[in-house]
Amino acid sequence: MKNNNNYNGCTKKEKLECNYHIIHKLPPGDSPYVRAKYAQLVEKDAEAAIVLFWKAINAGDRVDSALKDMAVVMKQQDRAEEAIEAIKSFRDRCSKLAQESLDNVLIDLYKKCGKLEEQIELLKQKLRMIYQGEVFNGKPTKTARSHGRKFQVTIKQETSRILGNLGWAYMQQSNYAAAEVVYRKAQEIDPDVNKACNLGTCLQKQSRYSEARSVLEDVLQGKISGSDDPKSKNRVEELLKELEPFGSFGYTSPSPQLNLEDAFLDGLDQLINQYAPFRSRRLPIFEEISPCRDQLAC
Repeated sequence: MKNNNNYNGCTKKEKLECNYHIIHKLPPGDSPYVRAKYAQLVEKDAEAAIVLFWKAINAGDRVDSALKDMAVVMKQQDRAEEAIEAIKSFRDRCSKLAQESLDNVLIDLYKKCGKLEEQIELLKQKLRMIYQGEVFNGKPTKTARSHGRKFQVTIKQETSRILGNLGWAYMQQSNYAAAEVVYRKAQEIDPDVNKACNLGTCLQKQSRYSEARSVLEDVLQGKISGSDDPKSKNRVEELLKELEPFGSFGYTSPSPQLNLEDAFLDGLDQLINQYAPFRSRRLPIFEEISPCRDQLAC
């Protein structure tokens, strides 16, 4: 496989390989990692790529990228459990800078395997790291990639995203009270339509229909970012239709009081103050300690 742009003396196949090298930004050389990426991206041979990624890890060849890329390929091959064990076993060989990316891959793997408790614990761990200033290498933003495009993510956006994922995990456990707490926090920081819809569902599941309707109507009134998206409007309208049989029935109650450890609570308050400085320092949800202890304990 040639790795430069000089096509003199190259066969048609070699020229094609050179083009793929440029298109897929394959690293130069002929190491196990380079061959693994070639198998993955050019030959589309996932099993061969996994074997070569293993060789790269064992040879100490670009271990950060090799472990992450191998786990992603394993997930695509329905080998998520194996990918989880691989990350747990070999992440100590990776640099400190790679740990955050590996955590993100682990969260996706836990989600695919239905390992909700592990997913929740790791999401909480990531939130603690944000509160302690241990993410983004001390910078206010980081570069992320999606579908080949690079874009900047702020700590505010990352916090809201993680809270949204945590709320979704609680919903899968049918723990709608805990999910409500988390979604409300996420909406305080960076509100969007998807989390508003999920919050409305949490309230509906707790028979708090008028509150659910109020949250959803805010979307239709354009009060939340993304309200003008047709798909989002359709989803909100469908959720409102589900509430129609209940009319004005149900009850309105204070948000559930959940006991959080002090470090978790203080960090959450600091983020709320940073992103919504004109609101009260502590949300009413945390002003009292209730019998629902340990539901969100970190």
